[in-house]
Amino acid sequence: MIERLLNLVFGGGNVIRETAEVFRENAEGRARREADLAGASLAQFAAEFAVPRRGVFDRLMDGINRLPRPALALGTLALFVSAMVDPLWFAARMEGIALVPEPLWWLLGAIVSFYFGARHQAKGHEYQKALMASLGQTRQAAREMRAEEPAGAFEDNAALADWERGRE
Repeated sequence: MIERLLNLVFGGGNVIRETAEVFRENAEGRARREADLAGASLAQFAAEFAVPRRGVFDRLMDGINRLPRPALALGTLALFVSAMVDPLWFAARMEGIALVPEPLWWLLGAIVSFYFGARHQAKGHEYQKALMASLGQTRQAAREMRAEEPAGAFEDNAALADWERGRE
């Protein structure tokens, strides 16, 4: 009878542990949650930064597509160097460029703009696609972690039991 009275007042099970968990987080539970979070993060990073296997042709075309920007930047620097090394040669070339009609400049601007714009858009789509795939894998990992939780793990807490039923 005394035991029942003490269980009624202090609750069943390990009273010291239950009382301590009111004031301090369960270290083992925290470590388990942190390990699950780290595992899910690593899985997301692995999926996000995984390099798909591509053929020789795809790699060659990617390499060729990466040439125009550095070529434009280095070509502009080379123009400055050539103007300092041989100003007469540079002036003759610039006179030739000055003779190019304005519509041709507009056409060149449109071609360069569309090239870089299309490349930027294509790379953006690839990144979004990879990000969504990675997000899907992360969500799947979270579902698997929830499935590993024992059924009825929150029976002693009505609020958590309602929450658990709402997740399903």
